[in-house]
Amino acid sequence: MIRNPSWVLRSYPSGMPTVGNWMLEDRPIPEATKGELLAKTLWLSVDPYMRGRISQAKNYATGFGVGDLMSGGGVGEVIKSESPDFKPGDIVVSDYFGWQPFTTIPASSAKLVAATDAPVEASLSFLGMPGLTAYFALLKTGDPKEGETVLISAASGGVGQIAGQIARIKGLDPVAVAGTDAKLEWCKQLGYRECVNHRTSADLVADVAAACPNGVDLFIDNTAGPIHDAAMLNLNTFGRVVVVGTVALADRFDQPDIGLRHLRKTLIARARIEGFLLDDHESEFETAKADLLSWFKQGLFETREDVIEGIEAVPYAFVRMMNGENFGKQLVKL
Repeated sequence: MIRNPSWVLRSYPSGMPTVGNWMLEDRPIPEATKGELLAKTLWLSVDPYMRGRISQAKNYATGFGVGDLMSGGGVGEVIKSESPDFKPGDIVVSDYFGWQPFTTIPASSAKLVAATDAPVEASLSFLGMPGLTAYFALLKTGDPKEGETVLISAASGGVGQIAGQIARIKGLDPVAVAGTDAKLEWCKQLGYRECVNHRTSADLVADVAAACPNGVDLFIDNTAGPIHDAAMLNLNTFGRVVVVGTVALADRFDQPDIGLRHLRKTLIARARIEGFLLDDHESEFETAKADLLSWFKQGLFETREDVIEGIEAVPYAFVRMMNGENFGKQLVKL
């Protein structure tokens, strides 16, 4: 029998997730039923939003129960199709790839990976959720004006590295916040004007102020936590905060958020703080992908992926990503 090692949730994390929250089981290759595809997994994506799916707290995405097969974004080759829209050999991307070498996905969730100048894994990077998130969080929800200062946290990550480059392309003034000097050097190469290392900073509010001498007009918040506080205390009148992610709260996900309250600052600045979910922009995905692919083909931006190989490595990749140890978009190659 061909082995199909599969990761299932063993327990809910009580703080920061560890590899021990998952268990690897040998399972048979599943059978595709009507409306499904059997796919050989080629690439898997691990992303911060998955933290909410392994919690018992209320979340915008359906959670996993103990014993459930883990799943997320992936790219794979169709082995068997029970849908008239796909055939064996097709390369597809879906948000429902199991953490296993052979998996079934709903055909309704799958999209063909078109042949472009970009590699197939770009469907999980700049042509997928991270790139689309950067595009819409910055250009739609953020509503930037030319020349404005845009502060971006987790600036070297899957979303941040694209958001900073779109800001540059659109004539904005991007400023990066990241956790290592190597990541900040990468951000400089991408076109960020200035960078702040939040791990070595002795005064994050002052360092953000120094990097943004004209204040912060727009903050793309990929982390929450102390970086959010520093951005708020430097926010300009009519500034906007787009809350994309809260990875800084991953070790206390099931507890109330604590920290500074910025209601007075929000009132005086007439600031707008808005949560962001990518699905709200689904009707415009193809337009965004066309823009992103065009910029890529023109050489206007580049991306970096942090690739780990093997099905055995998936939870390790997830945990290191949650701890900020990844450098670029975290992917697993099978």
